[in-house]
Amino acid sequence: MTEKALRLGTRRSKLAMAQSGQVADAVSQVTGRPVELVEITTYGDVSREHLAQIGGTGVFVAALREALLRGEVDFAVHSLKDLPTAQHEGLVVAAVPEREDPRDVVVARDARKLTDLPRGARIGTGAPRRMAQLNAYARTHGMEIETVPIRGNVDTRIGYVRSGDLDAVVLAAAGLNRVGRMDEVTDFLSVDTVLPAPGQGALAIECTADNADLVAALAELDDPFTRAAVTAERSLLAALEAGCSAPVGALADLLADGQVVKEMRLRGVVGTTDGSTLVQLSTTGPVPETHEAAMALGRELATEMLAQGAAGLMGERAH
Repeated sequence: MTEKALRLGTRRSKLAMAQSGQVADAVSQVTGRPVELVEITTYGDVSREHLAQIGGTGVFVAALREALLRGEVDFAVHSLKDLPTAQHEGLVVAAVPEREDPRDVVVARDARKLTDLPRGARIGTGAPRRMAQLNAYARTHGMEIETVPIRGNVDTRIGYVRSGDLDAVVLAAAGLNRVGRMDEVTDFLSVDTVLPAPGQGALAIECTADNADLVAALAELDDPFTRAAVTAERSLLAALEAGCSAPVGALADLLADGQVVKEMRLRGVVGTTDGSTLVQLSTTGPVPETHEAAMALGRELATEMLAQGAAGLMGERAH
């Protein structure tokens, strides 16, 4: 008799289905059990409002978590950057697999790079974080651009460029890679130009805390360096009291001396969406070996950023 299939809750978007399919294969390998995808529609999928208007934090997550708690699915896969920073009672992030490329990328008309875009170029993005940093970069480098808020899946966003409505769109490299669309990228944005969203490029595999066997099995897919990095980034976000629709960028990376990883550097940025003011700081410390140490690194940088005036730049606080 074959073992009962594990039920993996996923959003219905092409990207969510692609990344959930990859996780399903990996979970099948470590558990020896088949995994079936259970498609769940979230509020963020059906609402046409901009993320900043509908609250950003958790709009793609709540329905999946409710399905977990009701026992309709055994585990769920989230894009980590969509996950609220507060721990959800009764649930546990059992694994954070190795992160994909965290950078943002440009898909532009005529294969242009960011610096080649015409004067007055219209650049689409759904993220105030990207708007703040793109506009700040443009101000610094004498470029004239207009950032345009957009919603929609990868096809919809790239469609705005194909139709000529926009000159370019900015997307996450990881998402395009997961749906096999990297050949459409015309420019990779250095993290020195645009810091990604906290947790960008990473996935969270979540299940109920009381399912000890499944928690242990999923933990085999955990990458400790990725988990430490995203924990520090999300701790910064939480300490700034900002939601995932706030203009906050953060990236923790490992600094190596040859083959030996020596330290972790955490960079953070907060800015006004017009790019007129940015608070951008970094801190470096030993590679965190515990959850608490990674959290402390994020809080330390957030404290410095708040002292530099970060709170006044975030507009609406997340509730």
